[in-house]
Amino acid sequence: MNDPTGHCKKQDYKDGLITDDHNNQAGELLLIPGLPNHLAHVCLSTINPFLLHSVCQSWRRLIYTPSFPPFYSLYALLSSTSSTSNSVEFFCFNPISSAWESLPSPPPSNPPLKLLHRHSSFISRILPIQSVTVSGRLVLIAATNDKFLPALNSPLGFDPLSNNWFLGPPLLTPRRWCITGSADGAVYVVSGVGSSYRGDVARSVEKWDMKTKESEWNWEKMASLKDGRYSREAVEAVGYNGKLCIVNIKGNAVKEAAVYNIVSNQWEVMPEGMRAGWNGPAAMDDGGVMYVVDETTGVLSRYNMVNDVWEELTESSFLKGVEQIAAGRGRVCAVCADGARIAVVDVVNKPARIWIVNPPPEMEAVAVHILPRMVRSDDY
Repeated sequence: MNDPTGHCKKQDYKDGLITDDHNNQAGELLLIPGLPNHLAHVCLSTINPFLLHSVCQSWRRLIYTPSFPPFYSLYALLSSTSSTSNSVEFFCFNPISSAWESLPSPPPSNPPLKLLHRHSSFISRILPIQSVTVSGRLVLIAATNDKFLPALNSPLGFDPLSNNWFLGPPLLTPRRWCITGSADGAVYVVSGVGSSYRGDVARSVEKWDMKTKESEWNWEKMASLKDGRYSREAVEAVGYNGKLCIVNIKGNAVKEAAVYNIVSNQWEVMPEGMRAGWNGPAAMDDGGVMYVVDETTGVLSRYNMVNDVWEELTESSFLKGVEQIAAGRGRVCAVCADGARIAVVDVVNKPARIWIVNPPPEMEAVAVHILPRMVRSDDY
């Protein structure tokens, strides 16, 4: 393309990068020859970042800039498999580079944060570490420390887009072995056990609305459970259709189930079809579809609210023994084989496609989440 003077613009090609000396005296990378970068950015933002990554370095740099629409990544809480270490760490799996990246270290605390997942005195006992995603952020809510007490007085959150950790409001009663869930931009903690068992805590329901200003964050007491039966084990509450759905036992055993209506602040009976087919970990995706994986058979199903039935999508041996799942962006990610592998199911593809993501060496997955990729200054 010629400039207004009739002279051909000089372009240099180095290492797959294109610079334009006429329009860009600073030598800024030219994304598309003949097109101003701000317009090129608009065009490229509509293209799958997986495709952009394979073209040239300038486009690879673009997809990691804060102004580019964030692609989604797999986040994981990982525990060391070493018998001499009880460390729990936070990682992100970049689907474009197929590499694990460690999250920044959480801020120091007094006493230091210690999260137990396994203990040498209880080889067969797994100590739950409970986390949720809400409004594009990861929130760690409950765990056990090295003194077998609640490890967190306040939730610990991570915002991928700012690459920063933050603290939530202090819990009215720090606890573990509780019900944790999120819905409509709020975090809910139900039941559980504090430093010792208390009936009022085992029946309690607390809500933290993250949509409010940070200066106004607090825990609000909501309608209590009728009894404390749910304090016996860690449970995930699935936010679905304006309600929190809770089942206290996975598998095919007799279950106790309940539904909390977040609008009316009342507890309701779970539909029979939903309860009967809830045979493993469940999660809702960003499109409002709830999935469950049968931990015995490895069958992945989605819930049909109109007919109150679970519709089978696929079955795989990789999904047998599933412990926790996350859903979003057309994927269902499952922690399987005692954390030794993470199975990823493409539920958009027909038939569903499944592949495995292995944790980093000497680490096992505790929980997975689907969140926007991290934005870091050294990425661009």
